[in-house]
Amino acid sequence: MNRWGVLVILAVAQFVMVLDSTVMNVSISQVAADLDTTITGMQAAITFYTLTMAAFMLTGGKLGDRWGRARAFRIGAVVYGVGSLVTALSPNLTVLLLGWSLVEGLGAVLVIPAIAALAAINYDGRARVTAFSALGAVTGLAAAAGPLIGGLVTTYASWRFVFVGETVVMIAILLASGRIRDAPADRTLRIDVPSVALSAGGMALVVFGVLQSKTWGWFVPLAPPTVAGVEVAPFGVSPVTYLILLGGIVLWWFAGRQGMLTRTDRVPLLKVDLFRIGALRSGLSGFLVQYFAIAALFFVIPVYLQTMQGYDALGTGLKILPLSAGLIVFSAVGSWLTARRSARRIAQTGQITMAIGLLFILVSIRPELAGWPFAVGMFVVGAGFGLLASQLGNVNMSAVDRTDTSEVGGLQGTFQNLGSSFGTAVVGSVFILLLAGGFTAAVSESADVTAAQRNQLTTSIEGAVPIVSQDEAEQLMREGGATPEVAAAIAQDYADSQIQALQQAVFIVFALLVISLLLSRNLPPKVGAANEEARGTAG
Repeated sequence: MNRWGVLVILAVAQFVMVLDSTVMNVSISQVAADLDTTITGMQAAITFYTLTMAAFMLTGGKLGDRWGRARAFRIGAVVYGVGSLVTALSPNLTVLLLGWSLVEGLGAVLVIPAIAALAAINYDGRARVTAFSALGAVTGLAAAAGPLIGGLVTTYASWRFVFVGETVVMIAILLASGRIRDAPADRTLRIDVPSVALSAGGMALVVFGVLQSKTWGWFVPLAPPTVAGVEVAPFGVSPVTYLILLGGIVLWWFAGRQGMLTRTDRVPLLKVDLFRIGALRSGLSGFLVQYFAIAALFFVIPVYLQTMQGYDALGTGLKILPLSAGLIVFSAVGSWLTARRSARRIAQTGQITMAIGLLFILVSIRPELAGWPFAVGMFVVGAGFGLLASQLGNVNMSAVDRTDTSEVGGLQGTFQNLGSSFGTAVVGSVFILLLAGGFTAAVSESADVTAAQRNQLTTSIEGAVPIVSQDEAEQLMREGGATPEVAAAIAQDYADSQIQALQQAVFIVFALLVISLLLSRNLPPKVGAANEEARGTAG
């Protein structure tokens, strides 16, 4: 295989992994309709897909060390292809959760760490920097292309063809991957099963708790689950609070066990000492925030456009197109700047650029998201994402010795997908919660609605209103007994609350990006400096 043939194979696999995380969002309404489910059901599917990857990515990296990275890469490609085919044939949400959220996610946890490790194994020196920069650019390209590909295929054919195509691509990758050079596998490596359970369980508890906040409430219980007719809200506190606290305790237990395994000369699932490397800490936190931001935007904006403004999948993809253009252009620019400018400066410029883009989006949020501020804002957000994508992977992998590249590949995938899970779960749930609260306030504050009508309306629309258009809300009000005039007035108040909900959801992303700047101070001025720090820490 020629010098760059391996990089082509790895880049195609990377493209598919990232594409799958963005292609579904613009098709969210059509997929929900085809599977007879709701937007909140699709939110759960998107969140659980990235959660599966976050929860088992470290395990996938360790399996790559035990089996060999090339073998893990090929096994992951098979599992991923099977999951894609199941997803394409899904008749309902349950099968979609099985094929996409679980099987594809488990395939990805083998493929993603192997991509990083195989790139480090097959390339040295300047070629290695070029390889990681190219993979970063491909990440940006895939994130950019996802909404447009999803929009075109869904509008003119079916979203199912995207997953059929992924199956075909995985078969091609499998056939072409036989000659990838690999380092010797460690057949004696033992994976600590309790560590796997603690890592996956802790993340699952936290993310599931956040996901349920829109229904159960964050601290004050809204509509908690019931067991034998009794609401589960101990001491008047929402179950979400308990789930997040329990998840934090389990993750603390996981971290403690890793230290114990290291002290007793056993192999931990995660080398906690890696977090002493400042460059790696900053790079991973950058990944977390970067993908939190993009996942949040790729959920709330398509939901707003499709369910409240009536856009189809292609129209949604076209509205997001400026972000895609910014991603493509500045991923390439960032890769070109790698040898010419400080990695720290390029990455921090990317963070600042994304924050500025979000300010433009906030200014542009009106009922129709129209005008140049929205297009400029999306382009600028994409530009910032592209700059970050071109740098952070290279920084992370260059921060450690080659023996730790598989582990860092798993860590990078964990933080990337944990960020995506939290972006969809946190911002999506806040958005939905604000919409529900906005409608409730519109009904309760209307002087034209009697107490009897208010109770009847609340009962008739329970569970139906949080994600509907203004016209649909008005129709529901009429069906609940409101006069046409009152229904129109309350629906207008609800439409105003939709704008406020979107503004507040986007502001959460903006605030997190500003905070992330404080975490980037340890990014190295150049990737070589990160390696020196890693060697100094190890010594």
